[in-house]
Amino acid sequence: MALRFEHRATDADAGIVDRVWRTSSDAEKTMTSVARTCCHLIVTRTPGQLLVTLRGPETRATTAPVPPDAEFLGIRLTLGAVLRPHPATSIVDSDVSFPVTRSGRVIIGGADWETPTYENVEQFVRRLRDAGLVVPSRLAGPEPDRHLSTRTRERHHRAVTGLTQTAVTQIDRANAAATMLRDGLDWRAVVDTLGYFDQAHLAHALRRFVGHTARGLGTGDDPTMSFLYKTDPRPGS
Repeated sequence: MALRFEHRATDADAGIVDRVWRTSSDAEKTMTSVARTCCHLIVTRTPGQLLVTLRGPETRATTAPVPPDAEFLGIRLTLGAVLRPHPATSIVDSDVSFPVTRSGRVIIGGADWETPTYENVEQFVRRLRDAGLVVPSRLAGPEPDRHLSTRTRERHHRAVTGLTQTAVTQIDRANAAATMLRDGLDWRAVVDTLGYFDQAHLAHALRRFVGHTARGLGTGDDPTMSFLYKTDPRPGS
């Protein structure tokens, strides 16, 4: 059975959290982890074990194990937001785990915190913000100085997000395409809507960033894959 995701917006401070989601597994399996532009704090609960992991941006689709009888909570940070001391640049295509106490509290920044739940993510994020451990994205706010060179703006973007602007646009667009195909839209409409050159261009992007073909996504077989939700119609924004 495929993973079923529940998700919601959050009223945590702007520039810090983009989305909150949760799901659970009923049996041991594998899933396709699609490429992502943002960092995720993921809480995994299995019988007798609690794991808290910060996953960095992912530049390609990979296969990931899914333990049985597990509950997952995901906190998707805004593009460029930082959970100290782990900027996105240090964990691209990687992750870091946080220690957990015997009482089930997570240690971040040398202090122990109540492990968040789906219902209290906002309080958890605000406490980390007040402690200076989570920092809003430096990409938020006014448009960058137009007098800066393209190279300087690109260097700033990569220093904040760990990715080039082109990579962010490509990954966001592929995720949007996958979502549209799973919703039953024909590949031709996806190509026209998202600005792919042709079917081959779309197919290459899906293989690289999503790990599935347009046909596989559109058949209704519901492949087991990491969370896809409707993204901004302007990829990279």
